[in-house]
Amino acid sequence: MEIEILKKEKTPQNVIDHSIAVCEKASKIAQNFPEADLELIRKGALLHDIGRSKTHGIRHAVVGVEIAREYGYGEDVLNIIERHIGAGITKEEAGYLGLFEKSYVPQSLEEKIVAHADNLISGTEEVDVDFVINKWKSRMEYPDDNIKRLIKLDEELMQG
Repeated sequence: MEIEILKKEKTPQNVIDHSIAVCEKASKIAQNFPEADLELIRKGALLHDIGRSKTHGIRHAVVGVEIAREYGYGEDVLNIIERHIGAGITKEEAGYLGLFEKSYVPQSLEEKIVAHADNLISGTEEVDVDFVINKWKSRMEYPDDNIKRLIKLDEELMQG
């Protein structure tokens, strides 16, 4: 059903392919956590970039929440979509980026799994955390706090 929604929203095919790869990676990560809600992870992973049907900027997460809400998804899925960017965006960073000032840092296990699976997929290819760190260093003006959150997330999910 989620793939059909992505297509209905005219999500670019490369974004759909990326979302499928993120879903597969998230499912692998979730195998280490028997308490994880696999169906929630599947829905959130497939829909995490639905906002890219309208914008490819930082606001794609917020736009994605609006779109998914129209399809009747609950707060659990909406939170995954809203909090999937990087290792999260703090309230202070949100203000700097022009987003509504609140925390966009993943809270639940499922939110963390999808966010980190998204970090570890570049296009449709699996990458390691060092690749992500180097990418962030080259693209972000002040990457240090984000990289610390990324490493903490990686340690929590991948090395635990």
